[in-house]
Amino acid sequence: MYKVLVIEDEKRVADTIVRGLAEFGHTAVAAGDGPQGLALLDAGGFDAVICDVMLPGPSGFELIPLIREKAGEVPVIMLTALGTTDDKLEGFDAGADDYMVKPFDLRELNARLGLLMRRSVPGGETTRDEASYHDIRIDLRTNNVRRGETELRLTPKEFNFLLYMVRNPERILPRAEIAEKVWGTTFDTGTNFIDVYINYLRKKVDRGFDTKLIHTKPGVGFILSSTYEN
Repeated sequence: MYKVLVIEDEKRVADTIVRGLAEFGHTAVAAGDGPQGLALLDAGGFDAVICDVMLPGPSGFELIPLIREKAGEVPVIMLTALGTTDDKLEGFDAGADDYMVKPFDLRELNARLGLLMRRSVPGGETTRDEASYHDIRIDLRTNNVRRGETELRLTPKEFNFLLYMVRNPERILPRAEIAEKVWGTTFDTGTNFIDVYINYLRKKVDRGFDTKLIHTKPGVGFILSSTYEN
């Protein structure tokens, strides 16, 4: 079971989440704004953070880098009434691991929390300290990513996406699988956020290299391969 920090300025919502997580066996502590939440993080011991976007003072988006400074790669789930694709992309770009739109079912929140906490993806060429494919090397201790001699500067979500591809090379990854394994959500055919992130990765992973590694299988999904022919 997990110890969770809930940063939510609506007391009714915060109390509901704290009680709901307690029913699933977790321990949850609520903070009414960002500074209070960061002060609680200083004490350490939290396994995950659930953070609202619209907060007094720093927004949830602005808080994520500060949360990372204090708690490293602790999973962060964003909560918001903003449900557009652009809003979600902003959250993911800020470093969120998952994104839930209010109102939500506490059972789904618990399921997503569990998925983030226990996520373990087999496959690919992986040791405890490194994952690699072709000339991509991912240091799992420092999250440093290199292609050849070039360091790739990735956002947390780009890192998770590329890591999943490196651990599952040479096979088509359907969008539904990517949505579930990387975002911990069900793929919505009305959104294009996965395609957007593929474009982000292509610019960072393939631009300037003769061998292109990220390919699209139209209507099916994506593949990491040094030999794939479209």
